[in-house]
Amino acid sequence: RARTFQRAVKLLAAKPRSVEELRERLLEKQWTNETVVDAVVARLREYNYLNDEQFAFGYASFQVRQKPVGRQRLQRALALKKIDRETAAEAIQKVFEETPEEQLIDRAIERRTRLRGRPQTRAESKSLFDHLLRQGFTYDLAMRKVRAASATEVDEEAEDG
Repeated sequence: RARTFQRAVKLLAAKPRSVEELRERLLEKQWTNETVVDAVVARLREYNYLNDEQFAFGYASFQVRQKPVGRQRLQRALALKKIDRETAAEAIQKVFEETPEEQLIDRAIERRTRLRGRPQTRAESKSLFDHLLRQGFTYDLAMRKVRAASATEVDEEAEDG
């Protein structure tokens, strides 16, 4: 039991983990069992070392700060971290209250256009649109922003010509 607790603390010191992630890692060892792991998890929760709500919010806000991503991408990432849907939805809601999705998609477009330039052809617009969908932004929001980015390019050409 003490050995399992030590391993749990060591794993959490390396990086924050969800309850399920930690349970899986602890159960990998032959010298432990589910009863011991459940007791250790309960003790860690008591000490507030393990809290899925805090973990989900921290992970989601870190992801958004690192790279502009949308709601769907965050949901997939939190699901991979074994966070239940309700907790993930609450965390994502909090993150998007701090940083609106509109602002994130603008950052994503600006970042992409800095590398590749504004979309000038239909294929380039589709490429940008697909990129935004892969980043987890909704279809409607991505479509609206890509049209706006393409329209800006057309407007600039009309002024030059």
